[in-house]
Amino acid sequence: MRLVPRLHTKIQFLFEVLRMSGMHSHQSLRAAAGVVAAVLFSTFIGAPTLLQAQVLPPAPAAASVHITEGPAIESVRGSLAIIRWTSNNPGGSDVHLGVVHYGTDPAHLDQTAKNPIRLNHYHPTTVFRVRVGELQPKTTYYYTVASAWATGKMDPMAKNSVYKFTTP
Repeated sequence: MRLVPRLHTKIQFLFEVLRMSGMHSHQSLRAAAGVVAAVLFSTFIGAPTLLQAQVLPPAPAAASVHITEGPAIESVRGSLAIIRWTSNNPGGSDVHLGVVHYGTDPAHLDQTAKNPIRLNHYHPTTVFRVRVGELQPKTTYYYTVASAWATGKMDPMAKNSVYKFTTP
């Protein structure tokens, strides 16, 4: 059987790596055969392999971002709270920020907490979790949630309600 030059080169490379690494046991050779089979299959169907990294372009930015679940307090312990919500996938930059504006006066949410998240292009929704720290005990806090690109550009989101929680 004649192999296309590109495929032949990949197989030669894999066997050379195996030979140099001293893989001679039955399990090692079986594992190597699995890798060779995966390379053969991916080459014939034109898919990327471990030898070829593929970087996807950013997903298109959503026209508007809306909350589909939450926000809710996932946990409150001592001086720390974790706030969680789900929105449609905002798209745009791959790295996004969950943003919580909070404070003790609902009219002045002058503190901000942010947590980064990496978007998955293939999921229609995104779950955000933001850690809010340095909270005072037995205090009621008010908050709103939003999301932003890693650059700080805020996602287009309808103004959402002000929520509250009380620390233990």
